[in-house]
Amino acid sequence: MIRFRLLPLLLLTLAPARLWAWGVEGHRAVGRLAEHHLTSQARRAVHELLGTETVTLVSTWADEILYPSVPEFKGTNAWHYVNSPAGLGHDQYVQDLKAQTTPNAYRALLDNLAILKDKSKPKADRAVALKFVIHLVGDVHQPLHAGRLEDKGGNAIKLTYHGKETNLHSLWDSGLLDYQGLSYSEMGQQYDDVPKAQQRQWQRDDVAQWLWESYQLSEQIYAEAAQNPTGFDYRYYPEHGPQVQRRIQQAGLRLAAVLNEALK
Repeated sequence: MIRFRLLPLLLLTLAPARLWAWGVEGHRAVGRLAEHHLTSQARRAVHELLGTETVTLVSTWADEILYPSVPEFKGTNAWHYVNSPAGLGHDQYVQDLKAQTTPNAYRALLDNLAILKDKSKPKADRAVALKFVIHLVGDVHQPLHAGRLEDKGGNAIKLTYHGKETNLHSLWDSGLLDYQGLSYSEMGQQYDDVPKAQQRQWQRDDVAQWLWESYQLSEQIYAEAAQNPTGFDYRYYPEHGPQVQRRIQQAGLRLAAVLNEALK
């Protein structure tokens, strides 16, 4: 297995836009929050696999190696999202999710978790799997990474936000996070205030439930955009900022739980 160092920022601009979730700051906020909740055993295992790298800093690695930036990982581009039809109920959604045979974030996350847990696998393979798990947990909590194929997860829905041209996907990837003006360190600190009972409830949910939550939010986001396509004004962040925060909190706490379990 080839090991890759952080790639130049130029390569990041070549990555397909629809694959990014949360941007650098959001993914690192998820990683930082998770690090706060790792067991000592999980911390040692992470160090053994990643060396001097950290959960926080490798959280963007899976975006940095997107094809065509690193041809060896060409087959992983579809791992960052799941497309589903509109209007599904819970049971329909879970059935559709589990029946999908094409590569997607759900299958990729489960497969990489299995590799990470398997101590008979080469260390290099488990290290790569760990990096994918860290990133994909963040991805599946971004609502538009559980969006629709026909509009490329909101990338085809153009809009203007605070005078800048963007699209619905990018607004949820990084636009709302950038607007609040917090660094990933500040988010990791300020967002770490979830009551223990709520933490345990979130951590009991499985990956299908995480994606169902994102799908439900995406349906709301799509509906609002259709009903009021010019409604992306000063009211949008106050109305949706708490949802962004909650998804990052859930991603960070759930990431800690799956790593604690996988690295026992």
